[in-house]
Amino acid sequence: MARPRIKDVARLAGVSEKTVSNVINDYTHVSDRTRRVVREAIEELGYKVNLAGRHLRQGRTGIIALVVPELDVPYFAELARHVIREAERRSLTVLIHQTGADRDHELAALTGFGSSFVDGVILSPLALTPDDLRDRAGAPPTVLIGELLEEGADHVAIDNEKAAREATEHLIGLGRRSIMVIGGRSDPRPGTAEARTRGYRAALAEAGIAYDPAALLPVASFRMPDGADAVVRALSAGSRPDALLCLNDQLALGALRALHERGVRVPEEVAVIGFDDVEAGRFSVPTLSTVAPDKAAVAQVAVELLQHRMDEASGSTPTDASPADVRSPQDLVVAHRLVLRESTEGVGRRG
Repeated sequence: MARPRIKDVARLAGVSEKTVSNVINDYTHVSDRTRRVVREAIEELGYKVNLAGRHLRQGRTGIIALVVPELDVPYFAELARHVIREAERRSLTVLIHQTGADRDHELAALTGFGSSFVDGVILSPLALTPDDLRDRAGAPPTVLIGELLEEGADHVAIDNEKAAREATEHLIGLGRRSIMVIGGRSDPRPGTAEARTRGYRAALAEAGIAYDPAALLPVASFRMPDGADAVVRALSAGSRPDALLCLNDQLALGALRALHERGVRVPEEVAVIGFDDVEAGRFSVPTLSTVAPDKAAVAQVAVELLQHRMDEASGSTPTDASPADVRSPQDLVVAHRLVLRESTEGVGRRG
């Protein structure tokens, strides 16, 4: 028996071959009813997508790159899992690349690693500059996650300033007035840490609390030892914070350890809140309050936007797609929520 072809699916479903292709590629511009009918026809016929042939006809490899600073940072590991899952739904393979926050490595990713074996890139940059993004002739489509280097670049993230403001407001609502920020930065340049610091300062101003630049505790990197070291430095210098806003959960977990070793009770004496909602924070003692980005949504939106860009680059955008959907640079914001646990709420409160 001959292998069913896409035209056989179209005939059985009563739609065009282009519509079947749009359903297979999971384009959003297809009605739920049409999508259901096509998928039922695919199942009935036992149709299988010839991925190699499809990518070859489209002039693609079917590979996208996820480029992150460090693979052993839990946030990026959890995000990678969601990106891989979302890419698989679209018959894409994910190449994962670690840059170590090195500019040369990030530039190599931005230009497609000097070859044509990736169709697109999802990149979390730390060392790139806005100028690096402006001259990318011949480079593959790229979607930034995390840092926004300049307006006009495709970008997916939470509203970091708003999230930090909400976290700080929560601490203030607990009666805390001496709030220090581990990883805080006051630089005018764009970036996640800078945005979160702005949110912190906005919450202080709204509450009528004076901002003290010494409340920002810089770190060499955003890992647990750096969080612990920041606490040691602050306490050794005579600071007596009653709350810590840590700009990621790794810093917060390190801070919890350092506070414990010095006999400082959490949250009775110092409340601690982090960012990212990594799994370890749900099992720490005390459990960690945190800002939880919707990592699944970050992955879904980033892969979907990159798919649009790759389709646009190859001239295979769905016929019913709006030009604005794929041509205008997108700065897309996904949801976040404040998860309150023992490090701010005390024993017995879990999220």
